[in-house]
Amino acid sequence: MTTTRRKFLTTGALAAGTASLAAPALAQAPIKWRMQTYAGTALGEHVCKPAVDAFNTIANGQMEIELYYSDQLVPTSELFRAMQKGTIDAVQSDDDSMASPTDVTVFGGYFPLALRYSLDVPVLFNNYGLNEIWGEEYAKVGVKHISAGSWDPCHFSMKDPVTSLADLKDKRVFTFPTAGRFLTQFGVVPVTLPWEDIEVALQTGELDGVAWSGITEVYTASWVKSAPHFLTNNISGAWIGHFFANMDRWNELPPHLQQLMRTSFEASHYYRQHWYWGGEAKLRVEGADTKLTAIPDAEWATVEEAAQKFWDEIAAESPVKAKVVEIIKAYNTNMSKAGRPYRYS
Repeated sequence: MTTTRRKFLTTGALAAGTASLAAPALAQAPIKWRMQTYAGTALGEHVCKPAVDAFNTIANGQMEIELYYSDQLVPTSELFRAMQKGTIDAVQSDDDSMASPTDVTVFGGYFPLALRYSLDVPVLFNNYGLNEIWGEEYAKVGVKHISAGSWDPCHFSMKDPVTSLADLKDKRVFTFPTAGRFLTQFGVVPVTLPWEDIEVALQTGELDGVAWSGITEVYTASWVKSAPHFLTNNISGAWIGHFFANMDRWNELPPHLQQLMRTSFEASHYYRQHWYWGGEAKLRVEGADTKLTAIPDAEWATVEEAAQKFWDEIAAESPVKAKVVEIIKAYNTNMSKAGRPYRYS
């Protein structure tokens, strides 16, 4: 009994001391991050909020991400600078919309005719080396590229029907910077506005249409009433978007929270894969407020040829851009050679 009691007094005291030293760590406030998405509230409920909610739940009080929607903290065009400075800790956006100062910016959002399907995006990033290129380019400017994923394809949704390229001439269209640069050769007048202003701009006639999304977002964003004519030819088969973080904030996180964030965002990419893929088809068939139109394949082939020339123009701008274009070309060549179901033409 004496030996047992003596052992308890020494080991028990040590344990109690260790517990008292550990207590303040348990009492620490959770890590707080602010994240802003490019998406408005209705769209953000699908493309970002589920991932953030899942992260906050699993983090179990150790960390919390506060989610803000399009333009709530800063305008979308200022997202990169705000994140770089640490005003915002993390961002969900494409490179193009947030005007990131990197050589890969033009490939974010919708790089014209580079992608046929949403699965092209994760394959290019995970199997063809784009993850490494994006990681290096953003590290140069103090930002962590966490992951890339695909969103919906890019179609025209217009007030008036479009059945030929001539119907696009002089039309004022809300679209992405690089897509707008490409489309000007067909007479399109690109317009940039805050996301939340698009619906009113369509109603007032400031815009003739949008080339910003697929049919799912036309309905989700309530643009369908003012722009009911949906062109089935697309500029791109998928949007390339990402999750980013301020590099210093990222490096401050313990490894398990970094991994939890990666995993939560990968789940977000998967959710969008099936939400958009199924939603696009269902709304084409069942969407009562839209009317489908098409430009004949022979005429649309001129757009595809113009895209190839556009790629070469972009490639000539820098070695990094040339490397990405080379990868995109090699990938599409492989997909074409593979045939169905990877490519049908």
